[in-house]
Amino acid sequence: MGLVAGIELAPRAGAPGARAQELFRRLFDAGFLVRATADIIALSPPLIIDEEQIATLVDAVAASLAMVE
Repeated sequence: MGLVAGIELAPRAGAPGARAQELFRRLFDAGFLVRATADIIALSPPLIIDEEQIATLVDAVAASLAMVE
């Protein structure tokens, strides 16, 4: 068993994967490690994550998504 979530992003015209890479970099710089494959971001936090940490992760993803065009 595991915990995983994926976010599929619309690709940029002529630059597939660029949007996910930008989101990956923003999250990494904020201290979160996610996986980017094509235009999909995968979140797979440890099973010991607590509700406060999940809220922090979700807030960081939402803030980063708002900055990615």
